[in-house]
Amino acid sequence: MTILDKIIRQKEIEVELLKKQPLPEFSGAAKSIKKIEHSFHNTQQMNVIAEIKRSSPSKGEIDMAVDPVKQAKLYESCGAGAISVLTDETFFNGSMEDLRNVRKAVDLPILCKDFMIDPIQIDHAKAAGASIILLIVAALSDNKLQELFEYATHQGIEVLCEVHDANEMTRAIELGATIIGINNRNLKTFEVDLSATEQLASMVKNPDTILISESGIKSRDDVIQVGKEDINGILVGETLMRSNNIAALFNELKIPITKGGIPNAR
Repeated sequence: MTILDKIIRQKEIEVELLKKQPLPEFSGAAKSIKKIEHSFHNTQQMNVIAEIKRSSPSKGEIDMAVDPVKQAKLYESCGAGAISVLTDETFFNGSMEDLRNVRKAVDLPILCKDFMIDPIQIDHAKAAGASIILLIVAALSDNKLQELFEYATHQGIEVLCEVHDANEMTRAIELGATIIGINNRNLKTFEVDLSATEQLASMVKNPDTILISESGIKSRDDVIQVGKEDINGILVGETLMRSNNIAALFNELKIPITKGGIPNAR
């Protein structure tokens, strides 16, 4: 059984528990938040989705003592285009409470980073203040992917469809996904290879599609490597969480971009 299989099995248990709970009310969810589908287009610097991540199955503990609100405000002040909040408790030590607290503190788009398999999870993410949810193509059948995509979209929630190989990219394109995250990490083995972004980005022919490179980005050189294609943004978690100078790291990562990729990167 892969790590992804174990996570999905746990999510099935959590979904049954969620269905027995009342949906929390949260006034912060009513905030009017800009959409990255629009704001990540035609920018002059690489857009950064900055992640709040206490731990992971592959890296273990990263920063268990992090204050999500303080971290989110720092990300916002450094120019993050959006914030990703890990809400999985069992494998990543996150929580929906983290997301609620971050939504109260910042006005940026917030991605609920979790393993979505049922509409009830989208309901709870929205109630907590998420404006974006993650759908991992590898974890879902075509029918379930379509169901969750349409369910979120009809509620005004943006969907980041995550892919790792050519088959998954084809499925995301056929779905009509407008925001596609290329995960450089194989969720079955948790190995990272930045070339995944280069290999898959060229499959996207629609110029209006937002492309995000995820995982393994640690330096300016890494941004240049994934930016050889027309990438609109990067999702960075562990590197930011371990940094002693987040402002300087943002300056390193937010390099100039133009339509067609980073100038002189090819």
